[in-house]
Amino acid sequence: MNALSKISNFFSKTFALWVILFAFLAFYFPETFRVLAAYISILLGIVMFGMGLTLSPKDFSEVLKRPLTVLLGISGQFIIMPLIAFGLVKAFSLPPEIAAGVMLVGCCPGGTSSNVMSFLGKGDVPLSVTITACTTLLAPVVTPALFYLFASQWLDISPVAMFFSIINIVILPIVGGVIVNLLFRNLVKNAVVCLPMVSVFAIIAIVCAVVAVSSQRLAQTGLIIFCVVALHNCIGYVFGYLLGKIFNYKTRQKKTLAIEVGMQNSGLSVALANNLAASGIVDPVAAVPGAIFSVWHNISGPVIATIFANIRNNDGDNCDD
Repeated sequence: MNALSKISNFFSKTFALWVILFAFLAFYFPETFRVLAAYISILLGIVMFGMGLTLSPKDFSEVLKRPLTVLLGISGQFIIMPLIAFGLVKAFSLPPEIAAGVMLVGCCPGGTSSNVMSFLGKGDVPLSVTITACTTLLAPVVTPALFYLFASQWLDISPVAMFFSIINIVILPIVGGVIVNLLFRNLVKNAVVCLPMVSVFAIIAIVCAVVAVSSQRLAQTGLIIFCVVALHNCIGYVFGYLLGKIFNYKTRQKKTLAIEVGMQNSGLSVALANNLAASGIVDPVAAVPGAIFSVWHNISGPVIATIFANIRNNDGDNCDD
């Protein structure tokens, strides 16, 4: 089990490199990876099931201890990121099919990797876990509503269909994971060491599928999508940190708010775009912003975590306490 844990940690630490490598392979050899497109929702479900295995009721305890702080993080995630996405879509005059993909990323809940980045950046990890869990559970209602609000000008969207998609792709696997964790806690405790490796493989497969399906369009629009995605993520970090500063939180909370606001569940945006594309509502290229975000935030995340780790937590709020 120790050997398996070391292998899993290796893949977790080198995640960004593997994503970039396989994204390039999928771009140049799309026929090899195109078959994965049919399994995007299943792959994301596996990642979400793994998240459920790590959750327990105590992960939501911060809601009772610090409801206003948690609410601030949730509000930042579901207000700031969609507004930034909409502003960038307008500023770059993006075509509807790409604009839809960018808005999907902006309307999604926080990403699970934000918890790891909060830990590495010496942030408030319990707060990070709670905000991520809460935004994920709110996603079936909030994400379709936000996407309809911002993207209905370009697309004929069914919020109800999106609601059930998120329930199937995200909520049911998470609930399943939580139940398995409660019933087989000792067995799960030994198995969770493999979760980072499983998540890495699943997300790499998702990125490969999207890049392979959209390789031709990506060659034409990839650079501008990358610029928009990178700006979206980085501006989110800045606004999240400023949010904590405005409300006079300690440094540890400011770090966590920055990471929670800036990092999105890009896998969910890819799965939703894939479902919408299958229904003929969007062009398959709408999944590309989410795929690029998956690559980019696994580069920017460690960078921002390293910067934050070197910023001393103030007022005795030291992570070593």
